[in-house]
Amino acid sequence: MIVKTKTPITNILLPVIALALGVMMASAGPAAAGNDPAKVVGPNECAECHKIETEVWKATHHFKTFRSMPRSKQARAIANKMGIRRIKSESLCLDCHFTMQKVAGKLKAVAGIACESCHSAGKDWSKVHSGYSGKKKNTETKEEAKARWAKTAGLGMIRPQAMYQLAKNCYSCHVVPKETLVNKGGHPAGSKFELVAWSQGEVRHNLWYTEGKKNRHASKARKRLMFVVGLAVELETALRAVGKATQKKSYAVYMARRAAAARKKIIGAAKILTNVPELMTAARAAAAAGLKLNNDAQLSAAADKVAAATKQLVAKYDGSTFGAIDRAIPGPNKYMGKPAR
Repeated sequence: MIVKTKTPITNILLPVIALALGVMMASAGPAAAGNDPAKVVGPNECAECHKIETEVWKATHHFKTFRSMPRSKQARAIANKMGIRRIKSESLCLDCHFTMQKVAGKLKAVAGIACESCHSAGKDWSKVHSGYSGKKKNTETKEEAKARWAKTAGLGMIRPQAMYQLAKNCYSCHVVPKETLVNKGGHPAGSKFELVAWSQGEVRHNLWYTEGKKNRHASKARKRLMFVVGLAVELETALRAVGKATQKKSYAVYMARRAAAARKKIIGAAKILTNVPELMTAARAAAAAGLKLNNDAQLSAAADKVAAATKQLVAKYDGSTFGAIDRAIPGPNKYMGKPAR
């Protein structure tokens, strides 16, 4: 075993409440890397309709990383250790710190962490998304709008309702999947990311369907579901990371500890939400896999089971019956910053 923990079951949800902002802790990850630069349209196209959301985004660290990250001493030190000369043009930094687009046949960083980092590359779905079924905004029927949203999802758009996929994008960068980046480069292995606190802070842009364009917090039911899904996706991501570790060094130790803590959090949530058997299914699957080196097959299989249980949970519940978990969910005083609007 890489690590053993002795965290009491009664305390396993408490670490979720203690969060700290870690701007530099996002790094290369599979979900962002899954975007084909040839299919990235860039944030300017989204901004044509989403003007207020763009204002909010431009005040976030997600936006500012485009200029600030390459200039930071920490980033330069990591790049030097990794043998990276140009941070904006070499792959280990690109996947999560930038939005990459094919421009005139060449790969180019066009923004920081932007719209498509979360909602997926937009070439296949952006025109359908903004087309109002060939009508004007106020003349499209509800049935037509519903069909349009279904079509955009089929074309790859990750909409807010797709909470599992959105959470996967978050954790794919906030839990670093590159062992050498940590062991050799000295990059932090991850940030103290928690889905509710980080999504309801400076990055919140709940504006499109909000009366008066007021950027309100997510509903209580949605925050409950978000909290539980976040626990499960963190567990899945950490299990996969342990499975990919090859050396008993900083990366492996950190990821094993994170996976062990995530397992305990899921068990705690399952004991509170006894009406949600999917949580215990995920916990049992994770508990059956040893947190040790050279165990990728077992850990990946466990992560797959956690993922399947999480998808079932998202499809089955809306959070309205999760009231028992309220005491564990971070409140507004724990949100990571405030949005510009």
